[in-house]
This record gives sequence, C-alpha cells and structure tokens, in this order.
Amino acid sequence: MSIELLATQGRDRIHGGLAAIDSSKLRQMRDDSLRSCFKRLEETNYRMEYVARIHEKEFINDAAARTVNATWYALENTEGSIIWIAFGGDNEADYSRLHSIALRKVRMLICVGSDNHNLHQAFQDAISDIRDVESIGAAVHCACYSMLENAKVLFSPATRYGLSDETAGRIFRHEVNEL
Repeated sequence: MSIELLATQGRDRIHGGLAAIDSSKLRQMRDDSLRSCFKRLEETNYRMEYVARIHEKEFINDAAARTVNATWYALENTEGSIIWIAFGGDNEADYSRLHSIALRKVRMLICVGSDNHNLHQAFQDAISDIRDVESIGAAVHCACYSMLENAKVLFSPATRYGLSDETAGRIFRHEVNEL
C-alpha cells in the first residue's frame, strides 16, 4: 500500500488498522512478554491524564510533553477548543510546527514563567488571547475562570523547564483539585 493511499484512509481508519495489527501480534506473544509491555505503559505518567471537569472545562495533565513534537501530539489529539498552558523561557524551541494547529484549536495560551517573549512572538498572529502568569497555580486559576466555556485546559509545557515531569504534573493536579 502506498503512503498516498494510506493517507486517504483517514485518521480513524488508520488507527483502527494499527489496532488490528497490534491485537494480532498480541495473540502471538507469550504471557511474560505481554506483561512486560503493559508494565512499561504504566510507567508513562502525566501523559494526557484526565484530571477533572470543573466549571464546564476539562483539565488534562500532559506534563511529560517537554518537546514541541510531544505537545503537537497532545494538541492534535485533544478535541474542541483548547486553553493551552505552556512554559516559556526556551529561546531555542521551534514552535513553527505548532502554528497551524494553534490557529485551528487554541483559543487561549497561558504562558508560565518570567520570560515568555518567544511564545508571544510565535503565536501572536494565531492566538488572540495570550496571558502571562508566574506559576502553574496561577495558570490553573486563569484557565478555570476564563470566559471560555466547554474548553479543554491542556497543560502541555512544550519545553524542558526547571521542574521534573513528576513535580510539574503533581503541582498541576494539586492545583486543579484545589479549585
């Protein structure tokens, strides 16, 4: 099958086909190998983790997304309007890959940190509402009390920052649960 034919199938059919391949391979695996695969899946914390639904907004913890590519995946796979919480300060990150998806889906960008110039510059013509805050807690409050209704609040940093995935993920989850 050519890549062009595969592309015309649509994302849902591709995912279904890949799942069918995976299930046939799973049937051939020994029990120990299968347990090992699922054990590794459990170790992926803070990746597209649903936290809560508050004030008609769903909060999704993707603290493990510390690259532009990982954040692209999160944005692409989040349905509806998005309030995106990201970290600034990485002057070398190339956000150009996120521009078109931000234009289509992101209604508000909340930049955490003191140096967010790069995020403003990258998305000023794609996202009309860009805000700066100093902490994850302030970002959670800003998102929760925004005027956007039925939005998904996606914490997907897009850069390597001073906190570990686990620390940032725990802080985000804690702040959401404190609302």
